[in-house]
Amino acid sequence: MTAHPKTAEEFQKVGKEGFEAVARSYGDANKGFQAIIAEVTDYSKKAFEEGTHAFQQFAGAKSVEQAVEIQSQFAKKAYDAHIAQMTKLGEMYVSLAQNAFKPQAR
Repeated sequence: MTAHPKTAEEFQKVGKEGFEAVARSYGDANKGFQAIIAEVTDYSKKAFEEGTHAFQQFAGAKSVEQAVEIQSQFAKKAYDAHIAQMTKLGEMYVSLAQNAFKPQAR
């Protein structure tokens, strides 16, 4: 039994469209992961620089009170930056998931 030529063409078309949709989806996911990696890298670099700066200030403190103040300011700034970064990354992951599961236009 042989397949009808029109049926074979339709099957090929559907297969090709499915492959193209999967390829687009992987491409979009890859771009999303690259953006997340770049964001984490930038944040890590900034956090390291700020930590180094705070340590230098701490090392130059003239009194215990000044050292405590420097440490307190650094801890608050680091905490606020961390929360902001986690919020941003959460939003990026949500966007990535939404894009991965949205219907592809034909």
